[in-house]
Amino acid sequence: MSIEPVVREEEIQASPSPENNLGQPWRRLFRWHFVVLLAVIVFFGAIRWRLLDMPLERDEGEYAYAGQLILQGIPPYQLAYNMKLPGTYAAYAAILAVFGQTARGIHLGLLLVNTLSIILLYVVTARLFGTLAGTIAGSSYAFLSTHQAVLGLAAHATHFVVLAALIGVIPLLRAEETKRTAFFFWTGIAFGVTFLMKQPGLVFGAFAFFYLAVQCWPNNKCEWARWAKNMGVFLLAGVLPFALTCVVLYRAGVFRNFWSWTFEYARQYAITLPLREHWEELAPKASTLLLIFCLWIFAVARIARSFWNPIVRRHVVFVDGLLAFSCAAVCPGLYFRPHYFILIMPVAAILIAVAVTSAIRLLTAKFRSRWLHVLPVIVFAAAWALTVHRNAELYFKLTPLQACRFCYPLNPFVEAAPLAEYLRRHTAPTDTIIVFGSEPEIYFYAHRHSASGYIYVYSLMEDQPYWPAMQKQMMQEVEAKRPAYVVFVDVWNSWLQRPGSPQVVAFVTWMNRYVSNGFDEVGMVELADPESRYFWGDGARGHHQPGREIRIFKRKG
Repeated sequence: MSIEPVVREEEIQASPSPENNLGQPWRRLFRWHFVVLLAVIVFFGAIRWRLLDMPLERDEGEYAYAGQLILQGIPPYQLAYNMKLPGTYAAYAAILAVFGQTARGIHLGLLLVNTLSIILLYVVTARLFGTLAGTIAGSSYAFLSTHQAVLGLAAHATHFVVLAALIGVIPLLRAEETKRTAFFFWTGIAFGVTFLMKQPGLVFGAFAFFYLAVQCWPNNKCEWARWAKNMGVFLLAGVLPFALTCVVLYRAGVFRNFWSWTFEYARQYAITLPLREHWEELAPKASTLLLIFCLWIFAVARIARSFWNPIVRRHVVFVDGLLAFSCAAVCPGLYFRPHYFILIMPVAAILIAVAVTSAIRLLTAKFRSRWLHVLPVIVFAAAWALTVHRNAELYFKLTPLQACRFCYPLNPFVEAAPLAEYLRRHTAPTDTIIVFGSEPEIYFYAHRHSASGYIYVYSLMEDQPYWPAMQKQMMQEVEAKRPAYVVFVDVWNSWLQRPGSPQVVAFVTWMNRYVSNGFDEVGMVELADPESRYFWGDGARGHHQPGREIRIFKRKG
């Protein structure tokens, strides 16, 4: 009786079943499982395709405006200030150059980025745990990265961080297997680019260093020199993309702005809110449920670990390390925006795949019924289908404009495009405009430059030591550039101000004086669901809805 489980285990190990393709060449991973994955990619790609014309939200507007400026030969941080690193700006510039300077073009680029991420996650997971696990992981990420709870339909920087990190995992695994210096170099380059996409990408670079250091740890004194050399090459290669970026920005004359915003202000931004307020921000959001979901998956996978075979257990350092570092990547600043959780979706998808395939191994070892053997896959597919059904209205019924209102209630993203079209028609290409609010998508749609580099007013409203100097700089830039039009976005989400604070009082006092002395009101948008109302000319002055409106002012004379 004691021999039977051993024989079964050997038979399982020798069988060509999907979950036992470990160690096989990369080219043999592409079997029928990839056909299933392709169907999943087409399914979610069709959803994204149907919603390509969703209006841009404000983060997308920032990246799009910065990318548009790059295509005009204007470097980042010269006419648009922000604390994000420039990798995503460059990625957007490439997307705009290929697919066009429209919301549709941007979301088409996101579709491509998401598809590549799904395929890469399949390849990595299949290489480690078998093709069935790869298919489940890729399918899980396709669903998780599209979900509205993480704002997955918007082209946030986190999508680009994930793609760059997954690209880096390919040479990472090859570096572990071969110990060849070239793979350490390309791994460092890839994770250096991951950092450039957004600061949390540095955490994934730290994971790569940790993983290589542990897995390639020398067994004898003779290997120490080679280990130190390879790790040194990885670190130097990881720094190289950032160093080259600094050189380019220095030669463009914007290095001081770049450093001030991406490091000095970013550091201050991370410590602005006390811990209590961070929790108050996190608690009511859907991202809390995602965090709990990911932790639950981790717990299930840890329980299932007792059923893992020795080959799977060999990759515990990769899975546990990636989970720990992914969680850390979500947490810098403790702001917990919904789209930050996209960074944890790849490892969550891997854990789901490990849990399903571990359950299959357990049932295969204990029972002879083939229906029981495939039960975990059936449960996974049923849960997947049920969740898609619960999101059917967004995925299959709402128009792009309705989907935008559904995902971003009480935000003026739908109204930004027609408003920007009005500004474009009534201004010359050399005119500037200014948006008092945080809606940089208006500049992108209008193809007009901002009269100030402050495309968001959030930093001007925060209780941080730089706000007086920032407000003074913005006021001077606006007064010097003499914008042809002023847009006042009277929506709380566009300001996040604390009524009565010194920051609000100082800025609003100047803004009211500046507008009343030099501008006439020519337009007003009354924000409403399902459709906002637009008033132009004399009709704009008689309609006001404070807190739910956008007002447009034209320079006198």
